[in-house]
Amino acid sequence: MERKATFGAGCFWGVEAAFRQLEGVTKTEVGYEGGSLERPTYEDVCSHTTGHAEAVEVTYDPERISYDELLDVFWRKHDPTQLNRQGWDVGDQYRSVVFVHDEEQRAAAEASKEHEQASRRRPVVTAIEPAQTFWPAEDYHQQYLEKRGRASCTAALRESAA
Repeated sequence: MERKATFGAGCFWGVEAAFRQLEGVTKTEVGYEGGSLERPTYEDVCSHTTGHAEAVEVTYDPERISYDELLDVFWRKHDPTQLNRQGWDVGDQYRSVVFVHDEEQRAAAEASKEHEQASRRRPVVTAIEPAQTFWPAEDYHQQYLEKRGRASCTAALRESAA
């Protein structure tokens, strides 16, 4: 039975591309989650008034890929020590967040965050929040990099533990 996982890790284009390439991921979709406005548009979210994060909803087969493996990709794809930003992208829509769909995901996300913190000098600011309504982004955002023949939009950010 397929399950859902939802992550916010900065600009959703590169994050979606990373998850899309994984064996066991059956679907990815970019959108907005964690805010107050129904059916927000990209322009709404960029206004910093809705509270939404750019997010990727991942549909996966837990027989082929585990939630922990998805969390590993999430941590590698962004810098979870940056508050409300990723590199040059600044704003609450770029926050680091794991939207959990059940208590099992919450426990796994919390354990994974603790493990990630142990390898970093700066505090991991990633929020772990209950999943809310996921609002799909406009069509032109879906598979954005793939449509343009690109594998990613940025290099993975990683702070050394030394």
